[in-house]
Amino acid sequence: MASYLVTGGAGFIGSNLVEALIAQGEHVRVLDNFATGRRENLEPFAGKFELVEGDLRNPEQVQEAVDGVDYVLHQGALGSVARSVDEPATSNAVNVDGTINVLIAARDAGVKRVVYAASSSAYGDTPTLPKREEMSPQPKSPYAVSKLAGEHYCRAFYNVYGLETVALRYFNVFGPRQNPKVRYAAVIPLFLSALLSGRPPELEGDGEQTRDFTFIADCVRANLLACTAPAAPGETINIAGGQERSIISVLRLAQEITGNPTEPIQKPPRPGDVRRSLADISKARELLGWAPQASFEEGLRRTAEWVGDASG
Repeated sequence: MASYLVTGGAGFIGSNLVEALIAQGEHVRVLDNFATGRRENLEPFAGKFELVEGDLRNPEQVQEAVDGVDYVLHQGALGSVARSVDEPATSNAVNVDGTINVLIAARDAGVKRVVYAASSSAYGDTPTLPKREEMSPQPKSPYAVSKLAGEHYCRAFYNVYGLETVALRYFNVFGPRQNPKVRYAAVIPLFLSALLSGRPPELEGDGEQTRDFTFIADCVRANLLACTAPAAPGETINIAGGQERSIISVLRLAQEITGNPTEPIQKPPRPGDVRRSLADISKARELLGWAPQASFEEGLRRTAEWVGDASG
């Protein structure tokens, strides 16, 4: 049995990691301040994990959470491009200073490896597709800058201190426990929540902007593989579905799945959003032995079931 710390363990991705680790019989500790994480995400696992209620910006609380664990899955962050546009200083404090605190604590505690939740937003609006890890980053938003800075710190701690780190650049992760009821909710739970409740969904921009979506189960598997993959330390690795989809096509499929053809309300595009996104995932195959297993349609149906149950 290994010991894992999941920062942001009450969040969408973090709670799915907690569930998977507990199912494997591992010892699990969660660090969360519940600013965006939800206690109900962890309720099904009550008594099966250790909780440190604390803030990434507090070095002492981070040190307490890291002490004695083998692996750190660093998911804790203030997500959302839009939030970072509204609150750039707060995003920087949590995502950059918080990551430095995690890395220092992990170095001092002799942690075996830190797996860092990086972001595809680091690529920005590069015209070349698919997006490959060796491409020059062009972050477009404060959020993208903060997540890219975390990548650089991970690599620096590996090169300077020998702390094993792996940065996984997530591409639009979706699935159960992604909250549609928060101010900065992601597009898929927003579409599904609106359609399932009979409200018209909101479509930002013309809908022709594209994304490469990753189902949560595939994201979880990538994290677990990254903990022990021998060639992964010091690397940045794309984690994605490997398919480019327009937002309007996602809406059409969501309408089909929910049986609600209600047309969307047009909204202006979000500031800081990129136009097109598609990942090259060959590095993940090579270094992690990872490839996506869930089809987008299957993932969307499973997400719709969860949104429906959560709304009911």
